[in-house]
Amino acid sequence: MISTMTLEGRFINSFIQLGIPKEIAQFIWISLPILLVIIGATLGVLVIVWLERKISAAVQQRIGPEYAGPLGVIQALADGLKLVLKEDIIPAKGDTWLFTFGPAIVVIPVVLSYLVVPFAPNLIVADIGLGIFFWLAISSVAPMGLLIAGYGSNNKYSFLGALRAAAQAISYEIPLALCVLAIVLLSHSLSTVDIVEQQAKFGILGWNIWRQPIGFIAFLIASLAECERLPFDLPEAEEELVAGYQTEYCGIKFGLFYVGSYLNLLVSALFVSVLYLGGWNLSIPFFDTNINWDFNQTLVDILTMVLGLAVTLAKAYLFLFLSILTRWTLPRVRMDQLLDLGWKFLLPVSLGNLLLTASFQIVIL
Repeated sequence: MISTMTLEGRFINSFIQLGIPKEIAQFIWISLPILLVIIGATLGVLVIVWLERKISAAVQQRIGPEYAGPLGVIQALADGLKLVLKEDIIPAKGDTWLFTFGPAIVVIPVVLSYLVVPFAPNLIVADIGLGIFFWLAISSVAPMGLLIAGYGSNNKYSFLGALRAAAQAISYEIPLALCVLAIVLLSHSLSTVDIVEQQAKFGILGWNIWRQPIGFIAFLIASLAECERLPFDLPEAEEELVAGYQTEYCGIKFGLFYVGSYLNLLVSALFVSVLYLGGWNLSIPFFDTNINWDFNQTLVDILTMVLGLAVTLAKAYLFLFLSILTRWTLPRVRMDQLLDLGWKFLLPVSLGNLLLTASFQIVIL
């Protein structure tokens, strides 16, 4: 007989059987997913940094890092340790409070975005009904941190980079939201879990990428601009603005900006997987996956989560590979070209895609 007890109940009962009070077991259950998400996101960033160095080296026909660990796998960790040990300097004429809180305001919203990402079945920290809305709302806070950091630095290059970041975020958040709203219309839900499960009906043929090809392309472009990746890295263009809003930063504060940018890139890749590529689903079309396994239910749940996590990350890292390749393929655009692309192309295309999707939904209903 397969137990109908939830994974949470089995987890808490296991701790109670070990002699741990129920209240402490519940606290561990609440804290553990958040801790795992933070650790997992940090490890994901380390992997991305290593991949970017190796892929960039391969594109340029060179070796890349290879001395810090086998094939340079701990090079990113060594860079992070270096930033932590460096002296933290605050500009003499800068605003100390704004300069200090700027990096935190950038990183915290990005970390909170991971709370609504369904990595696998039953592997999500907060399965709230407004998950997509939460992500769109919380991600719009990060550009405010860039603006605060640039203003608090009291540096003309930093402030100009911050203004570019704010203008770029406004230009591309609207098309991004419109593309997501088209997915919401198809799924009839704002829950990220519901969106993934809605794509599982026909296997790979049920993925939203086939029903929303225009929205998928617009979402990719807007995501690259939101993450300030080439060819949209105008806020920190080294050749023009030294490093933009990061010019006066060093040590752990610069490390927060560095980690925050890669965390944002990873969460964008995860949402590409969730919204358009079926999330954890990798099933055969018309194949019934509702099988009663004759194994321990806890073991089945764990294996299902591990497999789903691997599938989700594989799809996400495909997008990351494309973003790294784009960095060494396309030249940086001018600021006026970036704004024209956002307001005069992506906005009308994404709005037209939303209206077309709504029209089809009305006809079907």
